[in-house]
Amino acid sequence: MLQTAKVFVTGRSQAVRLPLEFRFDSPEVFIRRDPATGDVVLSAKPTDWQGLLDAVAHNADQDFSLERRPAQPRRDPFDGWEE
Repeated sequence: MLQTAKVFVTGRSQAVRLPLEFRFDSPEVFIRRDPATGDVVLSAKPTDWQGLLDAVAHNADQDFSLERRPAQPRRDPFDGWEE
């Protein structure tokens, strides 16, 4: 079931009063507008970078352990050349 929230103006800003079950634990949130639908989306803003660092550390092991071709040694273009 869809819920609704009240929109109100405070000063020169528009605000939304979120129902209790939608409240955020942090003092700030990320906000973006979906270009396809025009919907405004709020997302929790992390208080630290630990989640990102953990994700990068986990994926870095997979990305950098891929077998890579060693670089071909450059051959001397003058090798064997006599004047």
